[in-house]
This record gives sequence, structure tokens and C-alpha cells, in this order.
Amino acid sequence: MSTRFPHLLSPLQIGSVTLRNRIVSTGHDTVLPVDCQVSPELIAYHQARAQGGVGLIVLQVSGVHESARYTSHALMATDDGCIAGYRALATAVQAAGARVFAQLFHPGSEIMETADGMQAVAYSASRCASERFHVVARALSTAQIAEIVAGYAAAARRIRAAGVDGVEIVASHGYLPAQFLNPRLNQRSDGYGGDAAARLRFLQEVAAAIRAAVDPDCVVGLRISAGECDAEGLTEDEALAACVAMQPALDYVSLVAGTSATLGGAVHIAPPMAYPAAYLAGQAERFRRQLDIPLLLAGRINQPQEAEQLLAAGVVDACGMTRALICDPELPNKVAQDQADAVRACIGCNQACIGRFHRGLPISCIQNPVSGRELQFGQLTPASSARRVLVVGGGPAGMKAAVIAAQRGHRVTLYEAASQLGGQVLLAQQLPGRAEFGGLLTNLHYELQQAGVQVVLGQTVDRALVQQQEAELLILATGARPAPPRLDISGDLQLLDGWAVLQGARPGSRVVVADWRADWVGPGLAIRLAQSGHRVTLAVNATHMGQALQMYVRDQLAAQLHRLQVTIIPYARLYGVDDDTVYLQHTASEEAMLCEGVDTLVLCQPLQPEDGLRQQLAGLPLPIHAIGDCLAPRTAEEAIYEATRLAWQL
Repeated sequence: MSTRFPHLLSPLQIGSVTLRNRIVSTGHDTVLPVDCQVSPELIAYHQARAQGGVGLIVLQVSGVHESARYTSHALMATDDGCIAGYRALATAVQAAGARVFAQLFHPGSEIMETADGMQAVAYSASRCASERFHVVARALSTAQIAEIVAGYAAAARRIRAAGVDGVEIVASHGYLPAQFLNPRLNQRSDGYGGDAAARLRFLQEVAAAIRAAVDPDCVVGLRISAGECDAEGLTEDEALAACVAMQPALDYVSLVAGTSATLGGAVHIAPPMAYPAAYLAGQAERFRRQLDIPLLLAGRINQPQEAEQLLAAGVVDACGMTRALICDPELPNKVAQDQADAVRACIGCNQACIGRFHRGLPISCIQNPVSGRELQFGQLTPASSARRVLVVGGGPAGMKAAVIAAQRGHRVTLYEAASQLGGQVLLAQQLPGRAEFGGLLTNLHYELQQAGVQVVLGQTVDRALVQQQEAELLILATGARPAPPRLDISGDLQLLDGWAVLQGARPGSRVVVADWRADWVGPGLAIRLAQSGHRVTLAVNATHMGQALQMYVRDQLAAQLHRLQVTIIPYARLYGVDDDTVYLQHTASEEAMLCEGVDTLVLCQPLQPEDGLRQQLAGLPLPIHAIGDCLAPRTAEEAIYEATRLAWQL
């Protein structure tokens, strides 16, 4: 047992349930349910984290009423047919030593989409318009309120009958209970609105109905935002008052921040890496002082040392480390075995976890593609015969392929032409708010060392070297490079590639960033230049800035760009330049758009695969596999997934 994390690894009593440690996988959507029921994939996903040593798993939301279907792939607990699935999941998690709670959920006005693609009829405390999803909700009648309260109780009864250890009422992120609590939204005058006591009535009735429907040993908790981070949202004071009033009916409170109702508030649902670690500690400390029941906290707690500090200071009783556990399900076991340095740290990129959810795809992780694909990959097994494997290229794809191939028993040498490993990540981590992205390399460096991969830097690989090394299998991960721009060029306006800017090139005072990629590179360069005093225009060849990004990352960048007064031009195809003008074409109207008085054009344009070596090696009698950007320029997610999939099969 580790002595570095005595608080994190100590047991915690919540109601009648004892957790083996203070590490929690909090409720999060996975898109793994099938037909709104527990699936084998969802069981395998949570079982992996239970086997990894987590203390508590809180399942994703379970709808309590037909009007609670906020996505087409939400779990539903509205009939007894759900019990068998919950029972199988609970059995698998509990057999591995973890405890499991289920979230009871009604979104109110916050409905994202429906199974048939039609706009849903939404209901709330009062008639309201949801800004984020552009849903206009009807006010619930008192009869409908009673029906939904009964739905909470019936769902709790079913889930408890399945052997789940407890239930959690979701009043966070501006969902239905919070819509009743919020005086700016709740305009009722029938006993469910008015003063604070009346606005609390719905939540009190829900808790009482649940308690009446389950046995005394069933844990009942509340998840709530410690302030919704929006001018019209629930405030920290209002949330705290509700928790204090509800305390007699609860076994614990779980704190988060933000609201689903607005773009700015929704960023806090899964705060990206631009937010500091454990940034809600101050709010949690205030709640801790007024609550006598266990307090859980989630929000950018990605490292075990961060959690240990919060627990040692008495700020909270347990820490939600959800994305950290998506990235490394074995985090608790590693901590307990004094191997905290071996933890694959989450970098808060949001790309393959909640980013995939927002695209309707099952959850995963750019660093750990096995997450969400546990049944597809299974357990890593030794190769049937060890081979001499050469990996060419030391970016994320090459590093990951080398690690897994070596873990399977192959003799692996990784060649990198540059003086250090990392590829484009070395550039990406230099952008404002993206330093943590470099943690991907820190993790891979450690894994290379532990796997025993031989790394050769400053070495260009050619046909002769491959033959000299007597390679039996070759993996090409040589990446991509900026392609020469296809522009009408006249005059001497300074042209710089974005890579050159990050490597020290000095733009003039008035800059246009031509962003074909519509990802984080263009906005990141615009922010960096604006912070340095340049006047910046960001011309995006997409319908909007950050079109390719996960929405919380995009919206956080949008806020920064607006504060820095960066001009953004969407629908902008780069056409040409002269002495001081950048010529753009509107991609829909095809009409000209001019940016005049410009000193420098910074290019964030398509990349070109570095695949010359593959052509040079044609005819060699050995398997050659290309992965990552040298196959097709994309993102780190595809690079690491392809590396994992290939090396898993070698």
C-alpha cells in the first residue's frame, strides 16, 4: 500500500456503503447503451475501471420519465425491462471490489436530440427558451410534476432491485431540479415557485419519494452545480442553500459547476485544459464548511497528487477523476502499488471522450483507444513469435506503436530524424492554453522506457538502413509537413507558415491567420499573436471558428478571441496576396472579401504526408505498414488509434 497517498487510498463511508478509496468515476455519457439499455460494451467499460481499483462508479444518467429522453442513447429506467441490465452491470462492478450508484435524471428544457430526428416537446418549471439547444419548453402542470416525481421513485426502485448500491439525483448543470430552484427561471405561483422554500419543493418531493421506494440501506445523493457560471443560472449561494436544506434527506452531495443551458456555462461540464487543475476547490471548501455529509468534487482533478492535496486539506471527502480514469483505468491500482509515475495522465483535450459523445459516437480517449472498445481489443497478449520491428518516426503514432509492439514481446527500435521525439506535439504544446497537451509525450516517453524500446534520435532511415538492420516488419509513422500554398502571389507581403511562427519567426504588426483546418491551431496562433500586441484577423475556411473542435474547447477559445478583439471571418477561402492585401473568397457566395493593410499572412493550411520512404522501400520482402499523418494528415486521435490497432495485432 502506497504511503504517498494515505488520504486518497483510505476508505470512505457513504450512508451504509463503504468505498475502498476516495477515487470516483462520476456520471458521464458513454454512448455505449443499446436501445437505451445497459449493453455488454457498457458493462465491459465500467468493469475495466472497477478492476483498475476505483472506489465508486456513478453510472451515466438514467431517464425517469418518457419526457426525460434528452438524447437517443440515454439509459432509461422507466420499465422493469431495464432491471436485468443494471443487475449484470452491478454484479460485474461489485465483483471487482468497487461500488456503483446510478444517476436519476430529467433534463427539463435541456434536450439535445431525439431518436427520430424530430424536435422534442420539452418541459420545465416554467415556459422557457434554452439558448444552447434552441428548445422552447412548456411549463409542467401539477399533474405532470406528480407523474415525474413518481417516475423518480419507480426508477430508483428498479435500479435498487437490480442490486445497485445507491442513486444520485441529478440537479446539476441546469437540469430540471435546478430549473425549479432557479428564481430567474421558475416563475410559478402554485406552490412550486415563489420563495426559496417553494422552489425547493420539487426536489424535496423527489427525494422523499425515492426514500419511500427503496430500502433504508440504499444510498441517496445529490449532484449539483456550485454555481452555474451564467448570469441567469443558479448561483453558488442558491445552490449552497438548497444543499443545506436537503441535507437531512441525503447521504452525500456531489459538486460540479456550470449549466447545459448556455455555451459559456456548458464549458464547465467537461472543462478543457485551459482551466487550472482542481479549479473548483474554493467553492467546495465553502460547501464543506456548511455540510455534515460526505462531499464529492469533480472538475479537472486529473492527477492523484491533486486529489491527495484536496483530501488532506479537508476540502472534500472524495474526488471525481472521471477523465483521468478514461485515460488510465488502472490509475487507482498504480497509486496503491507506489507506481504513481506510471499513471497515464489525462491532458484535458476533450477530443475522444466528450468530443465523441457530442458526435453521437461511443466514448474513448486519444491516449488510450482501448477505452470504450474493451470488447473489441480485449486483453493485450504476447505475440506468437517475436520479430525485429523497426518504427520510423517519433511522433505520437510511432511512439504508441513502438510501445505496444514491445509490450507484446517484439524487439523494437524507434528511429526519429529530429533530435527529440514528439512530432507536431512539440509545436502544439507551445500554443496558449495547450501546454498540457505535451503531457501526451511525457506519458509516451515513460511507456517507451518501461517497454524497453530502443530509441535512436537524429537518424534518417533509408532503404540501406532497413536492410542493414535486418528488419522483419516496418512501421512508417513519418508524419506530415506544411504543403506549399496554392496562391496568386504578387508583391512582397510576408508569408509565414504557422509552424514557422511557433519556431520563432517574427510576423509584422497586422496579421491575417488563414485557417483552413478549422481546429485549434489557427485560433491558438491568433490568440498568441494578439497577446503579443499584434492586430489579428482570423479567416476561417469553415462555417465558424473551431468547426472541427469539441464544442467546449471551441467555445473557450471563442471567449478568448472575443476578449482579445480578434476579428473572425468565416466562410473564407484563401485566394491570393499582394503588397498589403489578403484576398479571400466567400465559400458560399464565391464573392471576394479583402483584408487590407496587412503586414503578414500566417498559413494554417492542409498538410502533406511525408511518405517518400514508403516509395523508396518498394520491393523489399517485408511487411510495411503506414499509420498516422504519413498515411493521411489528421489528428493525434487517429494516429494513436491506428498505432494501437496495428500493434495489437502484430
